[in-house]
Amino acid sequence: MDFKLFGKEGAESLLLIPGLGVSYEIFLPLIDLLKDRFRIIAVQVDGFTLGKHTQFTSIDDQAAQVIAYVKEQYDGRLDCAYGLSLGGKILSRVLERNEVAIDHAILDAAPLLPLPRWLIGPLRYYQCANVWTCYHWTGFWRWVFHSHYFDVLLDECRKIYPYGGGRAVLDGYKSVYTNKLESIYGPDIHFWYGTLEAFVAKPQVDHLKKIYPEVHIEIFPKMNHGQLLVDHPEEVAGRIKGLFDTSKA
Repeated sequence: MDFKLFGKEGAESLLLIPGLGVSYEIFLPLIDLLKDRFRIIAVQVDGFTLGKHTQFTSIDDQAAQVIAYVKEQYDGRLDCAYGLSLGGKILSRVLERNEVAIDHAILDAAPLLPLPRWLIGPLRYYQCANVWTCYHWTGFWRWVFHSHYFDVLLDECRKIYPYGGGRAVLDGYKSVYTNKLESIYGPDIHFWYGTLEAFVAKPQVDHLKKIYPEVHIEIFPKMNHGQLLVDHPEEVAGRIKGLFDTSKA
């Protein structure tokens, strides 16, 4: 794992953790919108590091590396953190361990619950095949979906796949879906998801409400997994800024 820095040194801190199968570069449009306001730390998750061959370890290890970095570089405190999908899972574990302080946390479609054991194996191999086809048959998938949203995700898969390959995808999915969030700590926690992924997201929300009743749930109409970030980074930027405007009001 390593950390890419953007924006103003000494400004309010914003940590960004990407999802499985994509690099930190999925955040570049968002970073461009926020770099004048924040000191941005974009994470390169192990197994999905551009230009460097790495191996995904586990959700817990990735969270531990984030915690160690925040302790060393930011005295154990961040103003805001945003995790997308796998990144949200890592962020949830950081919050669960409660070793660093994060004033505002956004879990964007984070998988917080394990799957039945019988389903984990088939799903991880299915997802590995899915990412492999994105890498090798990008033109086909562009033709099938023909949208900016899928174009960006396919390009990300194509960029990142050579450095972690199928092993990173298999290990990542296994770790994601064999861990359950037991507790979570923080003064301001948000969970985002789109209506087109509600079937998967709603059980995560129900579980989160049980262990953290104060959670802020935000649902985005006609949005799929990661689509708000990809298609509407300006809205994500506005909502992140709004967290600070509200807290100061």
